[in-house]
Amino acid sequence: MEFRSDVYADCWKYSARDFDVAAAARVSTIGADGLDLNLPTEGLINFLMRDRHGSPFEHTSFTFYVEAPIFVAREFMRHRAGWSYNEESGRYKELRPVFYVPADGRPLRQIGKAGAYKFVAGDYKQKAAVSGDIRRISAESYTTYKRLLDLEVAREVARMVLPVNIFTSFYATCNARSLMHFLSLRTKRENAAFPSFPQREIEMVAEQMEAAFASLMPQTYAAFEEHGRVAP
Repeated sequence: MEFRSDVYADCWKYSARDFDVAAAARVSTIGADGLDLNLPTEGLINFLMRDRHGSPFEHTSFTFYVEAPIFVAREFMRHRAGWSYNEESGRYKELRPVFYVPADGRPLRQIGKAGAYKFVAGDYKQKAAVSGDIRRISAESYTTYKRLLDLEVAREVARMVLPVNIFTSFYATCNARSLMHFLSLRTKRENAAFPSFPQREIEMVAEQMEAAFASLMPQTYAAFEEHGRVAP
């Protein structure tokens, strides 16, 4: 039995350069001449981002490998425009006993009503209850899962006893435009033009993806930051 308080997102395959965005934009005005590697890109990218000309950003590709609890994966897969997914299947493989438990500093209490709330740290009793109960239920459910498998119950049925904090893994492929939309919703930043209040666990995934985006497409990322983290 393994308990984790982290998530993992690795950009293991990509075709994503700032030049790709500029070349895609220039085809509308100068055609193949836009493939000249000596042409400047930064100013054009900033213009495209500022005036929300989004399609040139779609001619890029990122493929991420993600390990996260199922409740995070279900939030993630609400993002459909410009995304493709493949996830490990509990119908075809035996799921490993790896479960998510919140880190000690993770806020536990929700204060306020829908649309106007915040999360604050829990007290000692709440922290002990969350950690202890999650660990206990996870262990009990996996013991039941294994017992059902030993009785030759089909995996697709046995998995029904498992909680949503069990880890899953999946591939997620997107373009820069869809990635920026994801980041705008799944991170909380002071410089964002529109407020967002993501669940902390999916924000942990988004932060790792954002680091890859910033490294691979620094001019696009800088324009995204400058213009309020709004996807074009």
